[in-house]
Amino acid sequence: MTDTRADTRSPVPTGEFPFAWEDFHQIAALVHGEAGIVLPESKANLVYSRLAKRLRAIGLRNFRDYCTLIASDEGVDERQALIAAMTTNVTKFFREAHHFEHLEKNVLPDLAAAARKGARVRIWSAGCSSGEEPYSIALSILRVMPDAAKHDVLILASDIDPDMIAKAKLASYPAARLADIPAVMRTGIETDRGDERFHFGESVKRLVRFRRLNLLRPWPMRGSFQAIFCRNVMIYFDQPTQNDIWSRFAQQLVPNGHLYIGHSERIASDEQPFVLTGQTIYRLKEGGR
Repeated sequence: MTDTRADTRSPVPTGEFPFAWEDFHQIAALVHGEAGIVLPESKANLVYSRLAKRLRAIGLRNFRDYCTLIASDEGVDERQALIAAMTTNVTKFFREAHHFEHLEKNVLPDLAAAARKGARVRIWSAGCSSGEEPYSIALSILRVMPDAAKHDVLILASDIDPDMIAKAKLASYPAARLADIPAVMRTGIETDRGDERFHFGESVKRLVRFRRLNLLRPWPMRGSFQAIFCRNVMIYFDQPTQNDIWSRFAQQLVPNGHLYIGHSERIASDEQPFVLTGQTIYRLKEGGR
């Protein structure tokens, strides 16, 4: 029997490149399978506008050919470009400042004391984008522990987008962004190019290690972290994926370790081994691992 129900969806985006719902669904399925990112049909216009730039860049004339490319063995690089296009890398130094205040006042003093006695200190910036978050953590560490580089203190900074990792490694930013960094934390920052840009010196950079990492895939880390920052990343995932990653974070944290999440994100405390201790700040429960 023919389905005569009316299609209540918004019209498929139209423009320079032919784009069908079949194309959208294939792209959405690939993005979800590769990166866990959920693209409902309401995102069709966003998908079209962001990927139209990719079609122009690689010289394709329609989305059907683009779908064929990303599904092929030859499309591995374009699949990475697709995932990057579907994420929004909006960040700044010391974004959600209360997280860094909590880190500096409630977490780092004990960690600094332990590090000076030979303990291993590790903090993870999961979804580090272009590096503002891990460098903000590094500046916070140096504020509390100026001699951090002499001890076993390290920040792991990871992101799914290799272009963001490459940008973060440069540790170079427009001079206007310096205003986001408190004046008392600007030690180790240098300016160049007629003060148009600033960059972090070795005292900051040596505390951070960058690597590409897909949160949906196996994590290579074997040691534990005293704190994990994963902010404004879970908003891209469906609830089952979020629950799985929260649980995996719990396995990576030391007892009473802290997890900092985005302002619009929440963890269901009855389903996860975390207790809310501040605004979007969670502590691993005793025995939570």
